[in-house]
Amino acid sequence: MTRIIADISISLDGYVTGPDPGPDTGLGAGGDALHTWAFSDDPQDRRILREGTARSGAVVLGRNLFDLVDGPNGWDDRCGYGAGEVGTPAFVVVTSSPPESVRLTDLDWTFVTTGLADALATARRRAEAASSDTGSDLDVILMGGGATIGSALDAGLVDALTVHLAPVVLGGGTPLFTGGVPHTLVQRNVIPTSTATHLAYDVLRHDA
Repeated sequence: MTRIIADISISLDGYVTGPDPGPDTGLGAGGDALHTWAFSDDPQDRRILREGTARSGAVVLGRNLFDLVDGPNGWDDRCGYGAGEVGTPAFVVVTSSPPESVRLTDLDWTFVTTGLADALATARRRAEAASSDTGSDLDVILMGGGATIGSALDAGLVDALTVHLAPVVLGGGTPLFTGGVPHTLVQRNVIPTSTATHLAYDVLRHDA
């Protein structure tokens, strides 16, 4: 069964970017430390990254994150989705208006202008089709940014949450949780490595 899994790296004080993120500093001041684990040589980190990206039937991201990864300092041959661990799933961007052009034309981009729920539904259809083609159970990975994941959690659209807890205190930035909507999680896995603590939860839906 295709699930919607939110997957994000976060600091000990709850931020998914450092202070002052922008086009030239996408993760903000000090924010690169959040993703040290993704480029680590630790065998457990590599396995977690490989297994997590291998289950990606489709990937959803918000417009701000798309602008960063498709921008001049974004993904390239050395650094892309899954840090080069797997192939290229379908990418679905939730946005108010599609971009006029795309730099990463070798990737499969779909732009959805009718809201996050529709973007996730589109990604689910793509993931289910990929599952049928490959004979494997593939999921929708909601990779961010923080506001997109927070909105999906608050709307009850997420089945599971994977958090990569980096050993850093950023002191400010973009928070993942902004309050207002309670969430009940069921812990499924905790894996400490040399660079992060990887936490996996099931998310109980609001109507459960």
